[in-house]
Amino acid sequence: MKIILASASPRRASLFRQLNIDFETDPSDIAEIVNPALAPSELVEVLSEQKGRDVAVRHNHALIIAADTIVCFNGRVLGKPRNDDEAARMLKMLSNQTHEVYSGVWAGKADHGGKLMNTFSFHERTKVTFSPLSDSEIDYYVAGGSPLDKAGAYGIQDDFGALFVKRIDGDYYNVVGFPLNAFYGKLRLEMPDLHKTIFFGTNV
Repeated sequence: MKIILASASPRRASLFRQLNIDFETDPSDIAEIVNPALAPSELVEVLSEQKGRDVAVRHNHALIIAADTIVCFNGRVLGKPRNDDEAARMLKMLSNQTHEVYSGVWAGKADHGGKLMNTFSFHERTKVTFSPLSDSEIDYYVAGGSPLDKAGAYGIQDDFGALFVKRIDGDYYNVVGFPLNAFYGKLRLEMPDLHKTIFFGTNV
């Protein structure tokens, strides 16, 4: 059975390679619409499911995995900045403060005819505290271009972005963009046959 990562994120792909998972990438191109009525935990689950189902129709006999990550500060959802100025504003907002990172994951198993036979979704939350950031540090980081493809305008795995993080409470990999531990446990519970195949090489 093929494993399809429905994401263009190089960070998620890197995490899957770290686990020695044999997978293909097929990103969804649907427009992400943020519903302000949803709680952050609900929002990431809805968005990840939309992405996953969009990609699932293109694959037979496959496990499709989709994810979405947002940063939330004082009830405000921070997605990917649209430009350098917005990235700088986000980083100034997060400076010397604690924010939350939510990731939603959706997984669906499609049969030989492409019909989804089993699905599950969940979310993970991690609290992240930044140290105080100077304007020059923010300007230097933004000028490098790294913040523009990341929710909240930073990457905890970046050379320089990693230096901003004073403390985390929760799963580090959730902040990177995919909660590995929670996914492992959920897959073991919901799809034990695939869990054995993917992680231990047992034939289904």
